[in-house]
Amino acid sequence: MSTADLEVRGPGVAAGPPAPARAWLRLLGSELLLVFRRRRNLALLAVVAVIPVIIGIALRLAGAGATSNNGGGPPFLDQVAGNGVFLTFLALTILLTLVLPLVVSVVSGDSIAGEAGYGTLRYLLAVPAGRTRLLVIKYLSVVAFGLCAALLISAVSLICGALLFPVGPVTLLSGTTVPLAEGLLRVLFVTLYVAGAMAAFGAIGVAISTFTEHAIGAVAALAVIVVASDVADNVPQFGAVHPYLPTHWWTSFDSLLRTPIDTTTLLHGLLSFGVYLLIFGSIAWARFTSGDITS
Repeated sequence: MSTADLEVRGPGVAAGPPAPARAWLRLLGSELLLVFRRRRNLALLAVVAVIPVIIGIALRLAGAGATSNNGGGPPFLDQVAGNGVFLTFLALTILLTLVLPLVVSVVSGDSIAGEAGYGTLRYLLAVPAGRTRLLVIKYLSVVAFGLCAALLISAVSLICGALLFPVGPVTLLSGTTVPLAEGLLRVLFVTLYVAGAMAAFGAIGVAISTFTEHAIGAVAALAVIVVASDVADNVPQFGAVHPYLPTHWWTSFDSLLRTPIDTTTLLHGLLSFGVYLLIFGSIAWARFTSGDITS
């Protein structure tokens, strides 16, 4: 730390972070407040919180006999009646099909395009925040929102599952029964995996957002990407490209529900997320730092 970064303080007062770090934190805090205070985004969080409750109540009213998967329907459907913890995995699987990506699409698609559309982007760049710093802050706010949405789904699902169904030791997909505490730890890991998937998808959204001034166009493009990827992933003739589709590894968190953990599949998924983040993060940076976006 240079002397220029130090402030005059009284005796015994510890030095704070360097001035550049404080500037980053202030900008990030301001952006997070903006994202999480926006009524539209709060409404999206309310939607993802309500859906697990609806799923749980529907399964409870249907009764254990009517919730049998019998080889069809969403994964984990059979296990919910026996252990409410599995409502979390079921809710995450269902919401990953469209709802959670749509939530991230709205926030990431609006990250740059919304500012450009409202004419506030040029004022942000005049702070001066720097284009790279502003882009990173925008992306981190998208990641934080996606993580919050995933954690909210898991928390609500766990509470609802505990109220509606028995809760106890968790029987994993491999047939091994683990204590409830370990089962909850795996719920956390699954939630973080889903948040990682949404972080990679958010990078795609931010990249698209740098190419337009219309946030709704960016959101629509992201919705098309999700639907097209899901459709292609379910067509056997496209098997050669399945591992490269953005949505292919999203539900591979079931690797965490086996003993031993299927690390090969898990690492493939994480690697896919990292590659998408690197590619589209680079595209976003190249576009945002070189484009004429202040006019």
